Amino acid sequence: MMITARFRQQRGLKIALAVVLLGIHAIQPASAQPSHGIAMYGEPALPSDFQSLPYSYLDAPKGGTITTANVGGFDSLNPFASKGSPPWQLSHFAYESLLGRSWDEPFTLYGLLAEKVETDDARTWVEFTLNPKAAFSDGSPVTSEDVIWSFETLGMRGHLRYRDFWTRVAKIEQTGPGKIRLDFKTDDGPPDRELALLAGLRPILKKSQWEGKNFEDGSIEDIPIGTAPYVVQSYQLDRRVVLRRNPEYWGCDLPFRRGTNNFDEIRIDFYGDDAVMKEAFKAGEISYIREFNAERWEELKTLPAVIRGDIALSVIPSGQPSGISGFVFNTRNPPLDDWRVREALIDAFNFEYINDTLTGGRQPRITSYYSNSDLAMRPGPASDAVRALLEPFADSLLPGTLEGYTLPASDGSKRNRANIRTAADLLAEAGWTVQDGILKNSSGKPLVLTVVLQQDALVQQATAMMDIYARALKRLGITLQIQSVDKAQYAVREANYDFDLTFMRRSLSLSPGNEQYFYWGAKGADQPGSRNLMGMNSPAAEAMIHAMLSAATTTDFVTAVRALDRVLIAGRYVIPIQQYSEGRIAHDARLAYPVDTLPLYGDGIGFLPEVWWMEQSAPPARSQSESRTDQ
Repeated sequence: MMITARFRQQRGLKIALAVVLLGIHAIQPASAQPSHGIAMYGEPALPSDFQSLPYSYLDAPKGGTITTANVGGFDSLNPFASKGSPPWQLSHFAYESLLGRSWDEPFTLYGLLAEKVETDDARTWVEFTLNPKAAFSDGSPVTSEDVIWSFETLGMRGHLRYRDFWTRVAKIEQTGPGKIRLDFKTDDGPPDRELALLAGLRPILKKSQWEGKNFEDGSIEDIPIGTAPYVVQSYQLDRRVVLRRNPEYWGCDLPFRRGTNNFDEIRIDFYGDDAVMKEAFKAGEISYIREFNAERWEELKTLPAVIRGDIALSVIPSGQPSGISGFVFNTRNPPLDDWRVREALIDAFNFEYINDTLTGGRQPRITSYYSNSDLAMRPGPASDAVRALLEPFADSLLPGTLEGYTLPASDGSKRNRANIRTAADLLAEAGWTVQDGILKNSSGKPLVLTVVLQQDALVQQATAMMDIYARALKRLGITLQIQSVDKAQYAVREANYDFDLTFMRRSLSLSPGNEQYFYWGAKGADQPGSRNLMGMNSPAAEAMIHAMLSAATTTDFVTAVRALDRVLIAGRYVIPIQQYSEGRIAHDARLAYPVDTLPLYGDGIGFLPEVWWMEQSAPPARSQSESRTDQ
């Protein structure tokens, strides 16, 4: 697979620049004056008079319709309530927050509904000044009362992802015309430096819309009124949602918005399964798809529409960490609460053979939750700084955390004999032995595991992996039951942790923060609906997250993240699979994007469709260095 030299050079320069900027600015105090933006460390890269985001195109033409697609259905159009299953895109396309994120910096926010932000050096409080032009899609102005109501409502009655933040707020109040201040709790130790930024990312809704109504019990007709460029125009339950660009959108001239949101209409179509969705794309009914399998990506090049030039294939490099993709163990269920059993199951997963069979071996394996970044743990024993953070928890750390842990690798053959023998030994040590060809414990109970998979864009690949895996486990005397369910069923089973294994994907940024509590924190171990699917309850992980959030320098921050990474990977909570380090997008050739100013984070919701546009005629000729097509 070829990525142009220009892309490679740009990615390397951006990552290096980000690291340098973090290192330079980390020792500088945060601004105590009202500012146009705020960065997790140091100062925003863009000046106060910036004209547009660096990865947008100011002269992008407006117009056209783009159609994206989801597998499954929806029963809600309120992405902020705890009930229902809305299209995931809604919260990004139809709603705004006080500040907006630049995807060209590790973690920096710029003015959106708020034109100014101010905080103290320790970040114990943050104050926002509303843009006097900020308005909802119905034309009514955004007020301080709307902002305060939104924080309170989402914090107490909204989706779980908003509630933890609210527990950290000591007080919220209006401090002047269009000014809202939040004070954070500091009675349990050093302040969490990220809270000021998280406050800027809370969605803002219209208070008066919900007078006399229960926010959490609204019907599908109760679509929250937002302030964003798009509004819901129409919908057909489980079939389609149509968003139209608001011609009266208040913020079209904001520097943060120039050159973005260029389509007149965004359609979200729904399909019963991934195969049908892919065929719809080939038939021209969908504008673009993302392909996660490198082998199938190669096959796309032979499509007649690609050869004719009607479909373009674009590879978008990314500078963000790999995150974690794989099959997560539900450690609430014995015997998965025994690390030796989990290690044995990882040994039995013949990644090298599976990867070669399904992707042609083109995609390397995830070896760390932060692979491909400076945040990833280093091979071998922990450094002195990382060890100092972890030593107080040495008695509870699993083998390999301090000494170094490496995922087992096979010889690539189908049998995987050496790792199967290792797995059998670990299972025997944990009290599981083969009796009449079936693995049983001392009570004679057989080891039967259920993997639950959602029918989405990755289900075909995940199911194929599990089919191969099931045959390997059978050699150990283990039965693996594979269950593929629709989106609604999966949501219920996931929320209630009704699985032994399931597919998990967690995207992680160059500036991990409070979401780490939501992913791995003890509070979610027994809380239905949390994102802590593995049921992880680790005092060491909690302490590393706290150290990460209270770090005042880049060095301390990186040390804490690397320590957390060790706790996660040595915890044997997930069977990691291949990396998705590049965005592979097959799209209508009329769709274009700024090829020379790709964002640091690569492909994502802030890239496609946000900064793309529709060419009104045939795509213009491009030089070889500007080619958008994977040759």
